[in-house]
Amino acid sequence: MGAIALSSPAYAIWPFDRGGPRPEDDLAGAAAALLSRSIQIATVNPPGNEKPLAELLVEVASRGGLETRLVPTPSSDADRGRAAAWALLRGRGARRPVLLLSHLDVVPADGDAWAVDPFSGLVAGGYVVGRGALDAKGVAIVHLLAMTELKRRGVTLDRDVILLATPDEEAGGRDGAGWLVRSHRELLRNAEYLLTEGGGILVGEGGEPNVWGVGIAEKGPCWARLVARGTPGHASTAGPSGAVPRLVAALERVRLMPSPLRVVPTVADMFAALAPMAAPEDRAGYADLADALRHDAAFRQRFLADGARAALVRNTVNITVLQAGSHTNVAPEEARADLDVRLLPGESCNAFLDQLAAVIADPGVQVQPLLAFEPLASPADTELFSAIERVASEIDPGAMVVPRVIAGFTDAHWFRELGIVAYGFVPRWLPPSETRGIHGPNERVSIENLERGVDATVRILEELGR
Repeated sequence: MGAIALSSPAYAIWPFDRGGPRPEDDLAGAAAALLSRSIQIATVNPPGNEKPLAELLVEVASRGGLETRLVPTPSSDADRGRAAAWALLRGRGARRPVLLLSHLDVVPADGDAWAVDPFSGLVAGGYVVGRGALDAKGVAIVHLLAMTELKRRGVTLDRDVILLATPDEEAGGRDGAGWLVRSHRELLRNAEYLLTEGGGILVGEGGEPNVWGVGIAEKGPCWARLVARGTPGHASTAGPSGAVPRLVAALERVRLMPSPLRVVPTVADMFAALAPMAAPEDRAGYADLADALRHDAAFRQRFLADGARAALVRNTVNITVLQAGSHTNVAPEEARADLDVRLLPGESCNAFLDQLAAVIADPGVQVQPLLAFEPLASPADTELFSAIERVASEIDPGAMVVPRVIAGFTDAHWFRELGIVAYGFVPRWLPPSETRGIHGPNERVSIENLERGVDATVRILEELGR
């Protein structure tokens, strides 16, 4: 499989070979240095160009004693290109492996909205700041150092542990995790479990316990493009049959499209588990969410006022991209809009797009699918979930471990489709103010969280693999 086993001293690579902290001496400092360097490697998608970062992770993993492989993936850039990083920590083989999945690409960052250069990887004030610090280069660094720590400590688990850091997640993952699942399934080694982004630890406030949210399900994307066509010509004589007016009218109908409330079982279970932590006036509503949303108008208003909560009980449609003419005085022949549609489990993308076309009711506007997959859930009654619960009890006394449904999506679905139990969970203790940095300005992660994340991941793997 192209494995590499190097006998040279561990971590003899930048930044560790230039006087920087080594993991065996200063785990927190080494994690911060490695994440800083990773942020400096430009992997904005598109075009991604994740290969240089994959090479860095493979090199660090190799020098840390892991078996490794650099896996080229589909790319239009032969010079920089795209690739995934794969590493293996061998266990005794008594049980099936566990995968640690992250992604190497990031979304763009508008530097004008940031306090610092978003790609400088600034380390200051106890934080690493930059695009990807949370989503998801920081995840990759925690996974990698957890595996090399287990190797350094001489721990042999019952299971193999596999690191997989992929490109293209921010564009849907078809040329990243999706391609690897289709073309290199041997790299998964018949894994039983997977840990990835999509959950974490919400720090309790006002004496409330911390909540370890373990993502077991996600909404499904149903991305679509509206293409309006009309009569082109001089803008001074253009009428309502033009492409842009037709698109604007269609988007207004989409914006006003009703979205009925629906509580799926996984969401009901999630809020029932959170009921003891809810405000006193909301506890009964959390305990029986479907009934409360139907019959308690005051609770319904409070619940739906929070966009994150509202997204878990209805399908959502957001207009995200607009494209039309290039000259003020020219009416274009075509205008486009992209829609980010997220569907609850059990919904059909094709059926929803048919409904969308019926609402638009204009033969001059086409509805084209861009990306869709079925939202799947993983069970919560597993060895991995129990291992997370035991570790939470050990290192975060009083914390609640709650199965979580997220409104976004990750690459986990590619693996759930194979029957792998996939959880979104990265052990980092984040207040809401820091989670807003994901896809936003001033994204950062504390150095303490990097170290605690490595330690907690090691403990979860030990609990699962012994």
